[in-house]
Amino acid sequence: MASPRWTVEIDFDEDDTHTHAIARATVRGDNALVASGDAYRNPRDQSRPLIGEEIAAARALIALSTELLQSAASQIERETHHPVHLVR
Repeated sequence: MASPRWTVEIDFDEDDTHTHAIARATVRGDNALVASGDAYRNPRDQSRPLIGEEIAAARALIALSTELLQSAASQIERETHHPVHLVR
């Protein structure tokens, strides 16, 4: 039996002061979750696109992890018929 595979892709849209990241997770080949994150550069700061991408990606991944926890909690609640609160 093959191990489960999850794939996460992050796409970016950038301008001079803003970086927007979209993180897409494909879970076990068919379920997809999507979340986004943003980073803003102070106009007085030097342009460092990699830093903006790192911040936006991190924020998108944090949002994605929250979605994964909520999805798991919902599945547990459907099966147990009891409220679930998963701790980060």
